[in-house]
Amino acid sequence: MPASNPIARTSYPWGQVEIYGDKAALGAAAAEFVAARLREAIAARGAARLILATGASQYEFLAALRTQADVAWPRVTVFHLDEYLGMDDRHPASFRRYLRERVFDHLPFGQVHLLAGDAADPAAECARYAALLDEAAVDIACIGIGENGHLAFNDPPADFETSAAVHIVQLDEACRRQQVGEGHFATLADVPTRALSLTIPAILAARAISCVVPDRRKAEAVRCTLAGPITPACPASALRTHTDVRLYLDRESAALVG
Repeated sequence: MPASNPIARTSYPWGQVEIYGDKAALGAAAAEFVAARLREAIAARGAARLILATGASQYEFLAALRTQADVAWPRVTVFHLDEYLGMDDRHPASFRRYLRERVFDHLPFGQVHLLAGDAADPAAECARYAALLDEAAVDIACIGIGENGHLAFNDPPADFETSAAVHIVQLDEACRRQQVGEGHFATLADVPTRALSLTIPAILAARAISCVVPDRRKAEAVRCTLAGPITPACPASALRTHTDVRLYLDRESAALVG
């Protein structure tokens, strides 16, 4: 079923913002956009490369992506954004488990590259994953924005200048509290304090970016992304330095957008 039309659409030099009436419509629209870009890449180059995000904000989008049957999924190589340091893929909060249960068990991807948070040598794991990313350009990165404005696990102040594609980051309290609020952990003390994450430059290197951001709790982060300065204090503001971004909002997350 085609996605609903947005209730508002605004174009910018860096991309487009679309606002939908609810999360289901938002997710369906993002899934159609991502599927279209994957089909274009496969038609042009015979294969496509995709980055996926996790978290509660991505539920509707990932559910809709699973229904895109007209993508040649065996020609798609998929990566993900981040993983908690020291966490194995059986933990209920593991992002590898999240994606396996919601996506990888449902779509026949050609290759799935996972970032091992429990690797014996985390620095070597970052280098391994960076080398995989560097093999070819990523066609589309599917991301969200954190309550503190983070992209992946790049909390403020984020490093906009690093030459690394993957690094080890310290998670700030606002980020960790979001994980509790979304129900991934029982208490703040349960949330890891460090993670492996793609960097801001690695995300921006994708040919296109689909950014799915529902819910009122994200409204201030959306405001700073769109209306504030481009600054490491609001990592998501870096999206405005790209040239092909689609930002998908619902009424609640767009509440502070003028």
